Amino acid sequence: MNQFHLQHNQSQELVHFPYIVEFVLKKNQTIQLGSFTQLQQQDSFCVYYIIEGKFDWVINGQHYVLYPGDTAMILPGSSIGGANDALDIGIVAWLDIHLNVLYDHGFDDEEKRTIEKVLLRNKEPVLPRLNQTGEILKLLESEIFNQEIGYAVRVKQLVEELFITIARQLSRQHNPYRNFPQTFMKLEQLLRENLAHQWTVAEMAAIVGLGNTAFTEKVKSYTGFSPLNYLINIRISEAIRLLKRADVNMTDIALDTGFYSSQHFSTTFKKLTGYTPSQFRKNNIKA
Repeated sequence: MNQFHLQHNQSQELVHFPYIVEFVLKKNQTIQLGSFTQLQQQDSFCVYYIIEGKFDWVINGQHYVLYPGDTAMILPGSSIGGANDALDIGIVAWLDIHLNVLYDHGFDDEEKRTIEKVLLRNKEPVLPRLNQTGEILKLLESEIFNQEIGYAVRVKQLVEELFITIARQLSRQHNPYRNFPQTFMKLEQLLRENLAHQWTVAEMAAIVGLGNTAFTEKVKSYTGFSPLNYLINIRISEAIRLLKRADVNMTDIALDTGFYSSQHFSTTFKKLTGYTPSQFRKNNIKA
């Protein structure tokens, strides 16, 4: 699976698809600080799909944590960005569609009104575990790049199928945006409250009432990370927040977020973000 970035009027692959503003698959191996600041969607509809990793995003001023299989929908006028203005480690795909242009090439008036009604009345922008989104985006990628006979018609059908799939899921969804078990939500809260503690897999597993093996499999399934890597991401997330405060000592940040030493903290932080803590603080400190 290779990453790609297609844009309207810039990518030859999209010449027959005026309704596709942008189609991207991005593999992110480090936390890219400052690369995902809050932006407002203009007159298009963007669908994000998480393939791997854990992403902390702010959508319309509300904080969401997205995991593999989750779909985020950004309507015209809505805003989205990273919780720390950063794009987290993982793999994410997104498709940005100009709705009015799509309607001119696809849905009839009745279908258009029905889908718009479902999308606009939806209060939660995240659909958990909607794997059909990933399947459709994968088929779209294949059609756009391979360009076999009838590919232009097939691409339009797949985009319509994506909208219908999302609309149907929204119409039958009655649960909160996150189907992530409350026990795991409780676990993350407890970890954040005591990051200085040197948590073991056994301790974390005990909190949610599972054995080590079952717990490891569950965490890997939900987040794409091993339990300890999942914990490290939480530590780095909290460290980023604290580094933006000039009144907090660097050594205190290291110890409070659970690192053995300032050196351990600095090495891990640079590995995951590309910056040392000092470099990040210099670039992001708030006066």
